[in-house]
Amino acid sequence: MDQALLTFQNQLEEEVQVSYRSDFCHKCVFQHLVSVKPDNSNSSATISTRFSLTLKVDMKNRNETLCRWNQTYEEGGHYSVWIQLPAVFTQPVCSFSVDKSPNNAYLPLLVVALLLAVTALLFVVVPYVHRRCCTKCSKTICCQDSQYTVDNDDGETADNPSKTKQSRLLSLDTFRGFALTVMVFVNYGGGGYWFLQHAPWNGLTVADLVMPWFVFIMGTSVVLAFSSMQRRGVGRLQLLRKSAWRTAVLLLLGFCFLNYSPRDGPLSWSWLRIPGVLQRLGFTYFVLSLLQTFWGWTEIPEREHHWWKLAQDVVLHWPQWLIIVLLETLWLCITFLMPVPDCPTGYLGAGGIGDDGLYPNCTGGAAGFIDRWMFGDNMYRYPTCKELYQTVQPFDPEGVLGTINSVVMGFLGMQAGNIMIFYKRRNNHILGRYLVWAVVLGTSAAVLCECTRDGGFIPVNKNLWSLSYVMCMGCFSFLLLGGMFFIIDIKGWWSGQPFINPGMNSILVYVGHSLLGFYFPFSWEIRFQESHWELLLQNLWGTALWVLIAYLLYRKKFFLRI
Repeated sequence: MDQALLTFQNQLEEEVQVSYRSDFCHKCVFQHLVSVKPDNSNSSATISTRFSLTLKVDMKNRNETLCRWNQTYEEGGHYSVWIQLPAVFTQPVCSFSVDKSPNNAYLPLLVVALLLAVTALLFVVVPYVHRRCCTKCSKTICCQDSQYTVDNDDGETADNPSKTKQSRLLSLDTFRGFALTVMVFVNYGGGGYWFLQHAPWNGLTVADLVMPWFVFIMGTSVVLAFSSMQRRGVGRLQLLRKSAWRTAVLLLLGFCFLNYSPRDGPLSWSWLRIPGVLQRLGFTYFVLSLLQTFWGWTEIPEREHHWWKLAQDVVLHWPQWLIIVLLETLWLCITFLMPVPDCPTGYLGAGGIGDDGLYPNCTGGAAGFIDRWMFGDNMYRYPTCKELYQTVQPFDPEGVLGTINSVVMGFLGMQAGNIMIFYKRRNNHILGRYLVWAVVLGTSAAVLCECTRDGGFIPVNKNLWSLSYVMCMGCFSFLLLGGMFFIIDIKGWWSGQPFINPGMNSILVYVGHSLLGFYFPFSWEIRFQESHWELLLQNLWGTALWVLIAYLLYRKKFFLRI
């Protein structure tokens, strides 16, 4: 899978050596691939087909490059490179041939995409047609369009599940469930496709989208839930107890249930990963809940006569904005001003063989240095940059410094919730504000990264949770939530199935797939590893089972609350 065979035929009288470099690896040093002896000798090597490669052929005993080319090879193909001297007194040339046609690596994905598109269409069209028919035939309660209210609980279930349609913002649960479903799929492997897994360092893939969406939804839910409880007379002390309890549970789940050691058994300190997804979610939730508890508005005053009326939903929360600006300033100062031993100040690269191999032990710059100083080896040992950049330092994408920008991402979600409350029942204003936020954040991200993957002032980087990454994800989040709000809660064209049920039981699904996801019936031993067919089927099957489990638990009115 994702490999091709490359054979080099050397017809020269001198030995040559072949080196390669992945074009996705930023300024990486060429790596030795194979040496080919002279006089019609040949050597073969297996190469990766995930990214385009730059290859070059050098004379082994002389510092001379004979030929150099860039090509994207395809899965399962057999290719030959002939290194020859066409005539006397001419330069050697490299000619290419295809010995075996490659596979169509994207055919499985295309077939599955078409099937999912048909299924999604049925989920939308069939209930819509049913509601239309019911409306025409009779005015029964089951056929009436549901009305939304902005009081979603930030946990995993409604206060009264039997009245879900009347008491919850369905688009928010659907968005949460959609993000969770994609997260489960990419955690299982995403069918082995590189763009369904995390980017090696800079850039974006599908897998890089889901956790920021989840954090954004958390921020929106905090505002809606806490505002609702405060309107019901719940005091600050009770809200603080609720926040502290949920934070503690998330931290314990991350520490105890999602840490394991294949060598020493579970709960082994030698294998413990201190940072983690649930740990970051727990800390982010706690900070957001404090912001809402102490500086959130429960009743919006009528001040439309002021000059800042177009930004009232922002200005009225100025204490929260002040804290967020201070936090982001702290992130910028530490990232770009803190000296890191043997590394350039403000370094944002992956280290290893990147950046011409000058900074092999500087993975993550200040962020990586802080985590290694605080946690030692008790952090993620297999970062996404390890294979491509050949790094040797541990690096955790859920580290301390990135958690600051996780709070910022959640705060953007809080703004979405504030807009919901401020412009309640004024749907056009809500959608307009969401669009404005999306444009502002998207433009800011484009300026920071200069619309490039590895260039710009601050590249888009999920491993570092860079500022441009947060702004880019904020743009997508506002667009997605606004779109779902329009389709589900305003127009009623879609009920949110099948994503709404995982969205109401998100902690159970996430913890369950992390603990049981690699056991039968969720997965099995792959036998056909030459293509993506079986792995893609397995990953989709495991994901679909968790969606089905969430649906069955919803029917039984069982929701895991924390």
